Amino acid sequence: MIQYYGQFMHVMERGGFVMWPLLILSILTVTFSIERFFFWQSINGRGRSQRFRRLIEALRENRRDTLRALVDKDTSPYGIVASEMMEHGASDAVAVAAVEAQRPRIDRFMGLLSTTITVAPMLGILGTVTGIIKSFKLLGGEGTMIDPRELSGGIGEALVATASGLIVAILAVFPYMAFRAQIDRAMGKLESVIASAKTGLKPQSESRLEDSSVKSPKLGEAEVNQLLALLERES
Repeated sequence: MIQYYGQFMHVMERGGFVMWPLLILSILTVTFSIERFFFWQSINGRGRSQRFRRLIEALRENRRDTLRALVDKDTSPYGIVASEMMEHGASDAVAVAAVEAQRPRIDRFMGLLSTTITVAPMLGILGTVTGIIKSFKLLGGEGTMIDPRELSGGIGEALVATASGLIVAILAVFPYMAFRAQIDRAMGKLESVIASAKTGLKPQSESRLEDSSVKSPKLGEAEVNQLLALLERES
């Protein structure tokens, strides 16, 4: 263990000061990638597919008792959006507000991964430049004899920093692309939830209109004629 720690510290020293920001970025990338992995497994895993299908069917068929049972204690974005539309109506305004409220959860830590992909190679290039500058300072010195080991120190710093920056960026690319695919999948599912809610759940105004039309049936033609005849006699 001590041997590995010594080798690690030797590499950190060889790469220069840019190795410490790269180390922080790599730790954050691994930590947040693990958190995102468990998040997407909890809402898009294999065990959630059947529950999602039942939610879509309940929305299309307007089975409110089944919907309440499905969305109860469901903390996934799909369950929350379905609950909002069931409670407040299947309108565009409610759907947009519900989806936007879930966007911070869906896009969480994606900005950090994207920043790591961009910044890590640039930090590596910065280490390359500082290493080469050190080598040129030795070559431009007044002394005629230059120790090759000192000259190789700057070149080694440049190579280690460049390689480390590329490694950290590659480490962030794969989870970023995987999570981006999960985000696209989640947005497609949310669109399915909204479309199903608009198909099955009717706004309260429409329900009141239908109820009023059922409670007050239209008069027949014969009844209308009788009423007209009574009005003519009274006049």
